[in-house]
Formats: sequence, structure tokens, C-alpha cells
Amino acid sequence: MNYRHIVFAAAAICTASMTPLPASAGEPRAVIELFTSQGCSSCPAADKVLGELSRDPTLVTLSLPVDYWDYLGWKDTLALHGHSNRERAYADTRGDREVYTPQVVVNGIMHVLGSDKAAIEQAIAQTRQSAAPLTLPVTIAVADGKVSVNVPAANGENASAEVWLCPITGKAQVAIERGENRGHTLAYTNVVRRWVKLGDWSGKAETFSLPVAELADADFSLRDIDRVAVIVQSGVAAKPSLMLGAATVSLH
Repeated sequence: MNYRHIVFAAAAICTASMTPLPASAGEPRAVIELFTSQGCSSCPAADKVLGELSRDPTLVTLSLPVDYWDYLGWKDTLALHGHSNRERAYADTRGDREVYTPQVVVNGIMHVLGSDKAAIEQAIAQTRQSAAPLTLPVTIAVADGKVSVNVPAANGENASAEVWLCPITGKAQVAIERGENRGHTLAYTNVVRRWVKLGDWSGKAETFSLPVAELADADFSLRDIDRVAVIVQSGVAAKPSLMLGAATVSLH
């Protein structure tokens, strides 16, 4: 499968002279969502890049396996149909039809080729220059059998968002038996296993919580979950937009 080498036009205006805005202490500078598939021969290179980016503590990196390549003969063992819907929702919000793998969405507003590390860094810089993402210092704590999330009051114009929690498998290896990646064992980093909506945020300080026992579902157990991520994102699930806040925490 040849990926469609399409890069969002806004990324093209980034130049080498652009100076990225530094992240404040403890503040992530970007949420990186990689839409990938075990059935896509172009995706392993992007999966490797996400693994490299995940070592950067200022980035919240999420692998979102999609299911729209399953028809090629291999059913992606980590895919969620909701990830396919999320990628299409991003395209609808942007007003384009750019749904492809491997695709990275940066801070909810810009997409670039997932295997192009330089383009990802340029997109991070561009979003921080133009849109001021991740200004909400979200915090997460795991104690007494529950995950607690604190979202502070608004300190700007954006004062409406959804709060989502994602249980994450930090490392996964999958032996591919059929399809374009047949015979390869592929490595995945920070795989999102489900999306739990904690609630809506309207600009006031809010605290949300979820029992740790409720992180699992029928497709995976708590033993499969290494950490959780929380994002506060403007818009709604059908039209997701700018990331206002994000944080991750280990369960162990």
C-alpha cells in the first residue's frame, strides 16, 4: 500500500527559522495522535517515529490504530472503529478529506505524514505559534483505587471543551500473519485502548474521577494498562479541535 503523501498546507509554511515557543515547567507542548494500521506497509516507519517521540517528556504521544484497512486480509488486533471515526471527524473539522495512514494530528488542528519526524516538529512549532494549545495545566493523580483529574478555571477565551480519559498500553508487539506486513512483528507505543468521557468543561475549575477498576473492558484487562492520558479538547467528538490541556500518569 502506498500512503497518500499529503501534508496539511499549514505545515508547509513552517520554516527553519521558526522559533518554537518553550513549554512551561510541567506543561506539555503537544499532543501527538498517530493514526496507524497493522495492514499498512507504510505504517511501521511512523510507529517507530512515535516510539522515538514518546521519550520526550514534553509530548503526549498516542497511537490510534484504525480498522479501515482490515479488508485487505488482516484484522488489526489493536484497532478501534472509534479511531477511524475520530480521524474522519478531524478531516471534517478541517474541511478537507485527508484520511490516510500513517497520519499524525498535532494538537488537534494540524495533520502531517506520520513517518516525517521533521514535519511533526514543524507542526508542533506552528501550532504553538498560531493557536496557543495546552494552556490548561491539567493534573492527574492515582490513589485510593481511583484516577482523579483536576482541570483549572479558564484563563483565556476558550472556555468550553470535553474531558476524555484514555487507558494506554505502553508497549505492544504484534506478529502479523497476513496482509502487507505478513511475517513481521511490529512494535507499538502508547496504544489507546478506549475513550472514556469524564464530562464537559465550561471554564470553571472541575474535578473528575474514575475507579481504576473501570479502566478495563471486555477486550483488555487492567494488566494490559500501563498508564492513562487525559485530554481537554475544544469542540465535540464529532468535530474535535484545539487541545486545551493534557496530561499522563503511570498506573504503577
